[in-house]
Amino acid sequence: MSDFQSFWVEKNDAGVTHSIIDRHVKDLPVGEVLIEVHYSSVNYKDALSANGMPGVTRSYPHAPGIDAAGVVMESSVSQFSPGDSVIVIGFDLGMNTPGGFGQYIRVPADWITPLPEGLSLRESMIIGTAGLTASLCVEKLLQMNAVPDQGPVIVSGATGGVGSVAVSLLAKLGFPVVASTGKPDKTAYLEGLGAQSVLARSVLEDPNSRPMAAPAYANAIDTVGGEILSNIIKSLDYQGSVAICGLVSSPVFSATVLPFILRGVNVLGIDSVELPVLDKTRNWNRLAGDWHLQTLADMAIDIDLEGLSGAIADIFAGKVAGRVVVNLRP
Repeated sequence: MSDFQSFWVEKNDAGVTHSIIDRHVKDLPVGEVLIEVHYSSVNYKDALSANGMPGVTRSYPHAPGIDAAGVVMESSVSQFSPGDSVIVIGFDLGMNTPGGFGQYIRVPADWITPLPEGLSLRESMIIGTAGLTASLCVEKLLQMNAVPDQGPVIVSGATGGVGSVAVSLLAKLGFPVVASTGKPDKTAYLEGLGAQSVLARSVLEDPNSRPMAAPAYANAIDTVGGEILSNIIKSLDYQGSVAICGLVSSPVFSATVLPFILRGVNVLGIDSVELPVLDKTRNWNRLAGDWHLQTLADMAIDIDLEGLSGAIADIFAGKVAGRVVVNLRP
């Protein structure tokens, strides 16, 4: 148990390099629970960290991986015991704390969720941060009294990790889903997840100087930000809501007050990183129970540590559809 493998990112004046190195458990930071990681997943934030992006990871060398699922090996707290299957997502994991791209992590107990009955460790990482974020978006819409009879829900960035789970979960709950994507070759994939129709991303990218557009969507989940979010807000129906959780396109969007004061439109912010673990656990239990998705296998791409550099490059190139799962115990 003393030595383990880790994906390793180094950064210097010449740029960023990736390698797989041997590490020792004693080199991990102080923490209450030592976990043997079986699976992780690749999120956009992981790609940013692995690319040396400022604002995600402060110091290098570093092991990214904001998601981890595995088995407790050591615990100094009563709520977890060796042999427990657990999930860790968010907080500082994989940002400045060694993350799930290493075969062991050591973390505080209040970062940890017990693996709920009904989910395997691998399934939990098909979901991961992206899927949990999608579930939080859907939960927020339901809290705003969204119901399927109101009309279509549009999901932007629909082939991404958040988007794929959002499309599938909304469809499972009976909502008519419009999936927006820049990948026309993924229409069948999105329809397989439950989308009723697929909309080209370019339709939502067109600049529109008007403060409002004709109502087209009852509600929305936006994963990209920028001009797309601006156009979604303009196109929401009366008292429609958009849950926002991403900035792949841009963190900046333009709007006037008119959609908010004339149509009662709502913008709902979603955070899955610092969300208290009790709230995360509630959503994990839903995703293992009534919200369990039969489509999880359809959105999963499996790799090992050796495949991480290629997967990260594919994310930046826009080539990934669905969720990339990292098997650390192949």
